[in-house]
Amino acid sequence: MSVVADMAATWRAPGRVIRRRAGDEAREDRALAVLMLACALVFVAQWPRLMREAMLGGGELNPLLGGALFAWLFIMPMVLYGLGNLSHLAARALGGRASAYQARFALFWALLAASPAWLLWGLVAGFVGPGPAMQASGAVALGAFLVFWLLGLRAVEWGSGDAL
Repeated sequence: MSVVADMAATWRAPGRVIRRRAGDEAREDRALAVLMLACALVFVAQWPRLMREAMLGGGELNPLLGGALFAWLFIMPMVLYGLGNLSHLAARALGGRASAYQARFALFWALLAASPAWLLWGLVAGFVGPGPAMQASGAVALGAFLVFWLLGLRAVEWGSGDAL
């Protein structure tokens, strides 16, 4: 399946999609591509919010975009690699059987699959601004990411999650 079709399928059956996408063979190039695409989409999701901050605050947009670019395309990939490895170690201590690659891939795919919700949050933050709508869309985006990650990690580490 295509990446976009698998992203949509993750909203219905995250464990199944992540287990199939991760596979048995460690393909770090695939994991890095998924991670960088996810981080790039979350970076793009920041644009409306940053534009609003620049316009309302009377500041410059370019430094805000530069900071978000640095954070999402240079810092967050390293943080997420570390977090993926830590989640693997925690799962291993609880009896998980997956490789570190599969655990990292579950995290990276969860961020990519939840990126449409992050894009919605960015639009709400930019056009509506702070308030209940922004909080609700942010909660949906964060919740989707966490659910996809936990169900994907469960699927690769313990082989469960066919129905999810």
